[in-house]
Amino acid sequence: MPTSVPTSVPAAVPAAVPSAPVGGSAERWRRQVWRVAAVAAAVGAVLALAGVPLGVYPKLACAVFSPGCPEEPLQEPRGRLPRLTRLTPVQAALSGTYVALGDSYSSGEGVYAQDATPVNDGADRCHRSRGSYVPLVAGAHPFSGGSAFYACSGATTRQLLSGQHGQPPQITRVGPSASLVTLSIGGNDAGFTDVLTGCIVKLPWSSACVDQDAAVARRIAELRPSLSRVLGELRARAPGARVIVLGYPRPFPAAPVRTVDNLSVADQRWLNTVARRLNDTVGAVTAEYDRGLAGLGAAGSVEYVDAYEAFTGHEAGTPQPYLNSLAVDMDPLTVNARSYHPTGDGYRRFAELINRQITTGPGRPLHNFRLTDG
Repeated sequence: MPTSVPTSVPAAVPAAVPSAPVGGSAERWRRQVWRVAAVAAAVGAVLALAGVPLGVYPKLACAVFSPGCPEEPLQEPRGRLPRLTRLTPVQAALSGTYVALGDSYSSGEGVYAQDATPVNDGADRCHRSRGSYVPLVAGAHPFSGGSAFYACSGATTRQLLSGQHGQPPQITRVGPSASLVTLSIGGNDAGFTDVLTGCIVKLPWSSACVDQDAAVARRIAELRPSLSRVLGELRARAPGARVIVLGYPRPFPAAPVRTVDNLSVADQRWLNTVARRLNDTVGAVTAEYDRGLAGLGAAGSVEYVDAYEAFTGHEAGTPQPYLNSLAVDMDPLTVNARSYHPTGDGYRRFAELINRQITTGPGRPLHNFRLTDG
């Protein structure tokens, strides 16, 4: 008489118990059932020791021992994956530190006071002033990394990289945390102070002013590679920063009608032309560099702010000038550095231009992103 099949199976044994063989050995079949049960119990013990929740056991047993188990519907994952969000121009600019570099038009030479408390180390030698546009820009925006002010009067592109007055190079003040860099540079490369001195300290009928044209044109042409190098160094140190390069204002009315500070009408027109030529060169180098960044899809930007018309109606010689008039040091006979540099009103006008550029951006999408929740 055949041995009867057990009517109950231990709870850990899955539903896929081998069926009894037809005409086979009942004893062999019984041993096979208990082997399956033993394996299931062992797996359960391991999972329990591993701290796997109890609800996993039947699912795992079903998956391992019985491919025919009914499928459960897929559960939607909890939460969402983070995603990249493109930053607006303002977000990109304010995401780190604001660093201000450049020459006297950024340092605040025109409003520098010898007896004022220095802004920071080296400010007395660099004629860094709180009346510059830099503190105005820094105070107008909540830069997450604060601000740093290191523009230095008299700086050339070379000195931005090598240093002045025993101070570290301005370029070394820029690091990966910089999100905005402002810069005015090129006027000293063109020798503008010496040019202006040659125009003023001369006989009234002399053509010594305009006779400098060839030399000035050569120096401005030589500015191109050196400015490109400065931009490259800035890019290497702060690859995600927006760099705003500020141009120079036209010093005299577009159509001067009288002599100003021993400068004839012809002299003034020529000096306006020099400022235009200098701005065009700086603007062209800046635009070319930014096109390269945009073409590569790189983060950051290099933006040019053309300030040539910024002082229109307030040029030198007008009733309310935004430029200081001539100041001459008699021993030796030289033009004082304050001459033809912005007044307080002029620096406030510069701050307006920079603040507007921060808001409007480079006129193209920035490739600056941050990870945000989905």
